[in-house]
Amino acid sequence: MGDYRDPSLPVEQRVADLLSKMTLEEKAAQTCMMRGVEYATKPSQLQHCSVEPDTEFDFARLEEEFGQDGMGFVHDMYSTPQAFNRMQKYFVEHSRLGIPVIFTAEALHGTSGTRGTIFPCPVNLGATFDPELVHRVGEAIGRETRSLGMYEILAPNLDVAREPRWGRVEETFGEDTYLSSRMAAAIISGEQKGDISRPDAVIAEPKHYCVHGIAEGGTNCSPARAGKREVESCYLPVFEAGIQEGGAYNVMVSYNSVDADPMMCSEFYLKEVLKKRFALKGYARSDWGGVGRLKTSHHVVSTDKAAIGLAVRNGLDVQGCDYPPAFWKANIIELVQEGSLSMARLDDIVSRVLRVKFELGLFEHPYTDENAYQEVIRCEEHRKIAYDAAKESVTLLKNDGVLPLKKQELHSIALIGPSSAAQKIGGYSSVPRFPIDSIYDLMKQELGEQVTVRQCNGCAITYDKKQPRIVDGQPHLYSEGEDEILDEIEEALKIAAECDVIIMVGGDNTITSGEGRDRCELTLHGRQRELIQKLSELQKPLILVLENGKQLELSVESEICNGILMTWFGGESGARAIVDALFGVFSPAGRLPLSLPRSATRIPCYYSMLPGGHEEFLEGPKNALFPFGFGLSYTHFEYSDLRINKVGTFDVTVSFKVTNTGKRDSDEVVQLYLDDVDSSVVTPPMLLKRFQRIHLKAGESKTITFTLDYDSFKLMDIHYRWTVEPGIFRILVGASSRDIRLEGSVTL
Repeated sequence: MGDYRDPSLPVEQRVADLLSKMTLEEKAAQTCMMRGVEYATKPSQLQHCSVEPDTEFDFARLEEEFGQDGMGFVHDMYSTPQAFNRMQKYFVEHSRLGIPVIFTAEALHGTSGTRGTIFPCPVNLGATFDPELVHRVGEAIGRETRSLGMYEILAPNLDVAREPRWGRVEETFGEDTYLSSRMAAAIISGEQKGDISRPDAVIAEPKHYCVHGIAEGGTNCSPARAGKREVESCYLPVFEAGIQEGGAYNVMVSYNSVDADPMMCSEFYLKEVLKKRFALKGYARSDWGGVGRLKTSHHVVSTDKAAIGLAVRNGLDVQGCDYPPAFWKANIIELVQEGSLSMARLDDIVSRVLRVKFELGLFEHPYTDENAYQEVIRCEEHRKIAYDAAKESVTLLKNDGVLPLKKQELHSIALIGPSSAAQKIGGYSSVPRFPIDSIYDLMKQELGEQVTVRQCNGCAITYDKKQPRIVDGQPHLYSEGEDEILDEIEEALKIAAECDVIIMVGGDNTITSGEGRDRCELTLHGRQRELIQKLSELQKPLILVLENGKQLELSVESEICNGILMTWFGGESGARAIVDALFGVFSPAGRLPLSLPRSATRIPCYYSMLPGGHEEFLEGPKNALFPFGFGLSYTHFEYSDLRINKVGTFDVTVSFKVTNTGKRDSDEVVQLYLDDVDSSVVTPPMLLKRFQRIHLKAGESKTITFTLDYDSFKLMDIHYRWTVEPGIFRILVGASSRDIRLEGSVTL
């Protein structure tokens, strides 16, 4: 058949050979993506985008729509390998050149569909400040996804989340560029494992390239108002780390505009930055509906055909279910035939797709082992990783001595709140076939007959119609209200009054947080604050546990609660981690990857805002109520012996000692910030440059050494050139951005 079938030949030679044999129609087909569930005879009843393993497909319809031209990608077909192999067999045997398809999956914090371990949300992973653990999460996600028969994932989300009203904060690693960059490299290298042909590796496709976490007004898809220096300094470095360090093959392009430049057709960001500077190996894919927005939202073209042509000419490679595949394919063909799209540009796109397919090993191994996944999915190792990630993300915001709870001193616990008996796992989760323990379930198991646990919801987070809400026409994203939860605040108060301790569990659900779930208020939704206030009036120890996906305004709660645990969306093991934290099985050591504002009117409040504005409103302070990097512990740590040594032109070592002076073993997250004292452009008062999560036994000390380099000190100067300017740099070491324990300086 040709050289492209010979696995001993270099990939580029195989790509060139196959490309030379392809018709225009076959090339256009490789840029297309179809939804597999639309062709299945047995769609899953559990999840909108899944199919049953024994499903057949409407092959007559596939033949009618696509003939022998093949297909680039198949999405929304979550199942087991039996179904994927059946679909793959059709395309391998019924396309003229036998080109396999790439099966694509959502796997933001675990494989979507109805199977797979549900890991904590990415915001949890940011809160761990533990790249090694995040790498292990990535390894597990890659292993599970590939074992089921899918080869690439539309993740991770590398947006830097500095807009608290935006619903998708939960998908990110937080507000800081450096933290997000370290997590990006860690999770992607875990997912891809350095060799995407491995049966336990997948291709990562980070999103949303390249500035989406500051959506204007906080609403999804809105423009980002950011200049070149801010984009280059704050947002692009995260994608650069994901691509050049993590090895990500592809990116998903954001559907918004940045400084009025629509990303879907941005020649500068797609060609100059992504393809040339970052040397992207694979392809740039549109976010769902993004190309159409060039017409409907950005108004830079007036027809869908013009939108497709503009995007593809300017650097977009493949579509992400923007249009029906037959429509997309027909327009690509017409654009080439009329000369609006060059064959050279189409060949570049198809070469990128084929290169990935060859490197995946699909031509030699187009099918997935149909039994191996059973030993991989939710194996003991992966469930342990999920628990570790949930545990390390638990963040203690307040503790007046009420925590940890001592079982021997308790007779009864009032477990109150809408999340106390229903664990919240976050958006983009699979719909599990297995039960997920709630805090109530586990607390009863933990305490047995020793302590009485009485539970009452008190109120719902949201009340909604019973039908699912589809987000932006994307069937894999849906939410349901809590119609079954009644307002029973009086019953909750009655129970609480009769118990020793009150634990209130609330926060967000998939209507108050997630894609398309933007909010203009950041207080706890519904009657939750009212319930907390009334519980506090009982004068009992009151502990607030928050399962949330984004920033919350806790000005009232922080005053009236005795203890506050922020646990985010902890996945399937979230409840276990919460119960263990409450009873002191471990000392919480998560840190805020996001600054928590004093109110929804006092934003933005991220720690690295540029100086110059007044620090006070008429109503009070402008800065965050709880700052970036903040988190308490059940023990205490002292920092000492700061030593700063210049060992090269731009190389500086910083060492110091940390001592656990308390009576409990615990982790501590040490953080190093830099302040460029005098610079030619305005710089933040401090920027995170290094961090490390360490474990110290009670009384133990450890010396930490960080090495700073050119990248640590550089800035983009007034002429938009990266440089290290001579002068003094303050070195700030501490336990959060507002808890600096040691300070020194170095002159470069």
